[in-house]
Amino acid sequence: MNKILLLTLFFGLFLVNSCKNDPATPGPDYHVHFVSPDAGVKHIGETINIKVDFEDHNGGTVHHINVKIYSQLDPNNVIFDMPTEPHVHETSGFYEFNENFTLDGAIIPPHTDWVLKASVWGHDDGVAEVSDSLSFHVIPQ
Repeated sequence: MNKILLLTLFFGLFLVNSCKNDPATPGPDYHVHFVSPDAGVKHIGETINIKVDFEDHNGGTVHHINVKIYSQLDPNNVIFDMPTEPHVHETSGFYEFNENFTLDGAIIPPHTDWVLKASVWGHDDGVAEVSDSLSFHVIPQ
């Protein structure tokens, strides 16, 4: 009988120790860094370089990104929305977006304010999503 109790005690201790949680894998720590343009005044007809660095500070995959320019008065007035396929799946943890965009007077009225917004998120929509934005004013040439 003592052997059975002793065996039960050892088995119970083994189960208690084996049920400890494994260390959790850290989730994504996404960040958006604007390299260019700055938030200064722009001119109609000017070509701006849009360069944004997206990264996961934990070294995980950068799954999805989006960069858009929209009117500060009407966020539905989007004049730039890239990339066409937001799933970039960059496993290095760093993705550089680099595009040129001309501020065309046919679609941008003078003396208007615009927002450049960049977003990064995980494998599924909205997971660990991080966004940042900057505003700029457009004037005639």
